[in-house]
Amino acid sequence: MSAEFDIHIKDGTVVDGTRVPRYKGDVWIRDGKVAQLGGRPQGASKRVIDAAGKIVAPGFVDLHTHYDAQIRWDPWCTISGYHGVTSVVLGNCGFGFAPVKPEFRDRSMLTMTRTEAIPYESMRLGMDWDWETIPEYLDSLDRAPKGVNVIQYMPTASLMTYVMGLDKAKAGEPASEAERKEMARLLHEGMDAGLCGFSIQRLGPDSVQADFDGSPMVTDIMCDEDILNLARVLAERDEGFIQITQGTGDIRADIKFLEVLAGAAQRPILHNVVAPARKDPEVHRRPLRWIDKCWNQDLPIYAQCGTGRAGFAFTLEHWNLYDASPAWRAVTTGSKEEKIEKMSDPELRKALVDEAEEADRRLQVIQAGVGGNPKGLVVQGVNRQADMQQYVGRSVGDLAEEQGKHPVEVMLDLSLQGDLNVEFLGPDKGSNAEFMGEMMQSPYAIPGVSDGGAHTKFFSGGSYTTDFLTWLVRDEGTVTLEEAHYRLSALAAHAAGFKDRGTLREGAAADVVVYDMEELEIDPPWIGNVEHDLPGGEWRRVQRAKGYDQIIVNGEVTFESGECTGATPGRLLRHGRG
Repeated sequence: MSAEFDIHIKDGTVVDGTRVPRYKGDVWIRDGKVAQLGGRPQGASKRVIDAAGKIVAPGFVDLHTHYDAQIRWDPWCTISGYHGVTSVVLGNCGFGFAPVKPEFRDRSMLTMTRTEAIPYESMRLGMDWDWETIPEYLDSLDRAPKGVNVIQYMPTASLMTYVMGLDKAKAGEPASEAERKEMARLLHEGMDAGLCGFSIQRLGPDSVQADFDGSPMVTDIMCDEDILNLARVLAERDEGFIQITQGTGDIRADIKFLEVLAGAAQRPILHNVVAPARKDPEVHRRPLRWIDKCWNQDLPIYAQCGTGRAGFAFTLEHWNLYDASPAWRAVTTGSKEEKIEKMSDPELRKALVDEAEEADRRLQVIQAGVGGNPKGLVVQGVNRQADMQQYVGRSVGDLAEEQGKHPVEVMLDLSLQGDLNVEFLGPDKGSNAEFMGEMMQSPYAIPGVSDGGAHTKFFSGGSYTTDFLTWLVRDEGTVTLEEAHYRLSALAAHAAGFKDRGTLREGAAADVVVYDMEELEIDPPWIGNVEHDLPGGEWRRVQRAKGYDQIIVNGEVTFESGECTGATPGRLLRHGRG
């Protein structure tokens, strides 16, 4: 019998992403598509994969990533690619590399070194700039080898700077009518070429993700009308969607604007929602009630929920996620030498302590997940300095009490003694599985916000898919297996406009994961190992995965038992298709 199929996945437990109960069955793949589900084969297969005792499910869709640079040297977008992700969305938060004038390329990379903590040298060596406009950029991305499928937002910060110029955009001035028309025209042009919509981070003048010089990103201080101008482009076309991180500090104003934005665009909006608190259910219930109300008013807003429990570790040489704090922002910008000088300055140190004490009084928390008073941090590494080994494993709070200092002062003193390379480990966030399961009962809640490709020296959020399955499905049982795969694939694909992806059905793209639930785990489980695998010898934190037998993209195996095959069958999905 001649080979009619490329792959036959045999005797697996199929969870198809639609919430249909799991069932035992076979899957046949031909020409990058799911050719047959169940029944008897109509011909032989070139390859048979034994999936007995294993789950066969659609590949995961990672909606919130920053692999815009990394995909140029890592076609599989790891670490997301290690964890069953077969499709990613680029250009989140308004940040990216197009449209960019040639003379602005270096400045755009410097921006990404701060706001998303992507190493500058890796970008400089790993990106071959052969574009200026969005259509040229998409053509370049189309040509590049890819191990995952990709859709792309218009990065609004790049668009504003391209049209308005850096000085005017950074000043927070509204665009002129001519500039608004030009931005709308360029968005139309980009959508014609295959963009999926546009993205924005608007966190106000004290943004937690600032520019490389400590100033807010241009979208952080962008006026309402300039955003609505772009939303009306999507409404006119009746296509595309918007990703927005809105948090200016005025909750009522933020909610009102998001409702206005959804009304203007009449297209899906992906809005980041914080993960549940350990003890207070209102932290997640309140925004979900609001989203329910929005849908009842025909305002299509989805909750992108931070579900991953990846820990973080950092040094003050590279840390940027205290940028919401003016005092911390002042001492952590500039060169390493400038940081050392500023952390030694008595006035700047006093400002840090005063701000931390004021935050404690008001029970405020810095957006990075660490309080203004860093007493919960644990010293994890001391730059191999023998005279500092006594501090390893101790909390900053305990050392502060022992030394009679404020925890901020201890943190600074240790960092200076260790040449800014003393590593601090963030405390266990104490995530609540019951509350997370409750959050996943909302029709509009999508797990994720991996931030994959960003902050690579601090944490490895791209492991959220494996964490979701092992923690909430297998270990805690607060989410069913069928519901998990619906959320991780089908709902995410639907919200982001992916066509023929996110479910296992005949005729759909063959993006598939085959895994052993009992063997599934994140390796290592809390903080990623340091690997020097970025261009220029730069390092990052990496969490690999165990238990994934096969990861298949467009009918080709990209990872087998955790090892990359080298295949690059991924595609640029213009308008979500391809």
